[in-house]
Amino acid sequence: MRDSSPTVTEGPAGVAQDPVFQAIDRHAATLTGASRVYIAYSGGLDSSVLLHALAAYFSGPVIALHANHGLHRDAEVWSAQCADLCAQRNIPFTSTLLKVDDAGRGVEAAARTARYHWFESQVEAGGVLLMAHHQDDQAETLLLRLLRGAGPEGLAAMPVTRSLGHGSLLRPLLDLPRSDLEVYAASNDLVWIDDPSNVDTRFDRNYLRQAVMPLLARRWPGYRSTLSRAASQLRELNEHLPGPALDTMYGSLGDPGFLLEDLPQEPALAALALRHWLRKQSLLAPPSARLMEFLRQIREGVGAQLVGSRWTIERYRDAVYLHPQDLDSAPKAWATQIGQTLSWPGLGELALEAPGDEELSGLILRTRLGGERLALASGHHKNLKTVFQERAVPPWWRNCLPLLMQASDSGEELLAVAHLLRSPRAASLGIELVCKREGITQK
Repeated sequence: MRDSSPTVTEGPAGVAQDPVFQAIDRHAATLTGASRVYIAYSGGLDSSVLLHALAAYFSGPVIALHANHGLHRDAEVWSAQCADLCAQRNIPFTSTLLKVDDAGRGVEAAARTARYHWFESQVEAGGVLLMAHHQDDQAETLLLRLLRGAGPEGLAAMPVTRSLGHGSLLRPLLDLPRSDLEVYAASNDLVWIDDPSNVDTRFDRNYLRQAVMPLLARRWPGYRSTLSRAASQLRELNEHLPGPALDTMYGSLGDPGFLLEDLPQEPALAALALRHWLRKQSLLAPPSARLMEFLRQIREGVGAQLVGSRWTIERYRDAVYLHPQDLDSAPKAWATQIGQTLSWPGLGELALEAPGDEELSGLILRTRLGGERLALASGHHKNLKTVFQERAVPPWWRNCLPLLMQASDSGEELLAVAHLLRSPRAASLGIELVCKREGITQK
């Protein structure tokens, strides 16, 4: 029987010596071992080269992901052009119109955050997303971060590969200068989209590219290679440098975190430990000044927060936890019944289960309104606020947890607080909320 698993092939005679194909070939094992292969396809020269090379030499399916930032009047036209080109090559194409929220961080940073968040949502478990960053991009990134006072993590610039949500990100062309991509595009008669904003020197990266890099190239022609090598060496040092480690523990709702007592007392060592812990969570540490201020605050009391790109860590009691994403999108009220499942932000699949055949009407899953009380076996009732305190429910969860209520003519009765606690009546009927996430069942 013929082996139908995807492979990287040599393609047309002689083309195997092309540096673009050679760069892809070095990652053949990653491509063939992925559950699904994606490419970030903007329609520009770089991603057009990568898309063409993948389509020519990788036998497995490739899905093109196009992020439309909506920042240019021709953005919809470009998106349509990308879709047409993918259709001509029988490449599945997925696009989205992103909401770019500046929020004082600048358009470049906001667009990047929105783009990567969407990529994370699209890449399935075990999938790999290819991006067309090259050596020129790496040199620009290193200089930008140096000018912004980045620490060791930031100065390592872009890694060839890293985790991305449940999958991974791969930059196979990172060691190639852009000139190699230009030669490939010309020799294959490729067409691509030229975004006029790429020459707008109001943006920092464009200013470097248009005004600074040409000066460097005249004096130091090999600057791309040397800067990329410096970033690579620093990354290796970061990865192998022994330092204090923070063991990950989990809160009452499964939030990953670490104990404050595990943080070294010396500020520099504490910052190093926190950077390492963030990296284990696939998070990029913020600038050093913000990191040090957060470390100062968490030693003073609860409530200190460090906010990154779509993530937040916060002290609660004697630990620091990573907030789950999108808690605010929890439904306010949802009519339900025994046997029904519902996807709940931060908890995964939430199932309402009971062993008997008794039918219960008026069951509702909703979030906290205020004043809810849970019945106790003693016949007394306990305020929901007290339940949260006793069960160590962090503040960011308290208005987002699912409450199982039963409505009747006499009002509402609280039967269960998520999977944490249920009333005596719910227990007698065998009713419980079951949380199922990433292979873990919690009752």
